[in-house]
Amino acid sequence: VHDYKEGTPEEKTYYIEFWDVGGSVGSASSVKSTRAVFYNSVNGIILVHDLTNKKSSQNLYRWSLEALNRDLVPTGVLVTNGDYDREQFADNQIPLLVIGTKLDQIHETKRHEVLTRTAFLAEDFNAEEINLDCTNPRYLAAGSSNAVKLSRFFDKVIEKRYFLRDGNQIPGFPDRKRFGGGTLKSLHYD
Repeated sequence: VHDYKEGTPEEKTYYIEFWDVGGSVGSASSVKSTRAVFYNSVNGIILVHDLTNKKSSQNLYRWSLEALNRDLVPTGVLVTNGDYDREQFADNQIPLLVIGTKLDQIHETKRHEVLTRTAFLAEDFNAEEINLDCTNPRYLAAGSSNAVKLSRFFDKVIEKRYFLRDGNQIPGFPDRKRFGGGTLKSLHYD
């Protein structure tokens, strides 16, 4: 459950559903076609990678193109020297969030190098980036920069799903009310 535009007069509560469609990028075509079922009507994508594994972050390009180009075979995404075609992401209208895990496992002397490399991922995807020390709950504590990024991402996902570009609600998706704890809040189902 996410409070859209929390703290503003437009605040509404929405239910957001997550699907984990993980698996090996180069896995068998039957597994890949099974994953494709989940890509219909995608309103947002969270790409998660292991900061301690360079190949994990490089595979994000393939993952994103698999999801964004559901019916197309990604070509030229990642070649042996690590180059790819940035133009493939230029027209993307689906909100993306890049999350790097295991920040705590990167030695201090290597951290700058790794974080610089992964920052280019987020820039290429026109996405927010969150890097997590999985042993420290403060990394997603309320009010932290990471929590704000996550909240903004969820707001973008909701806007993509329920609102037109001019901010008006899409016809056919009326507010659905739900009582809870003595208060009245709008609750939208996706």
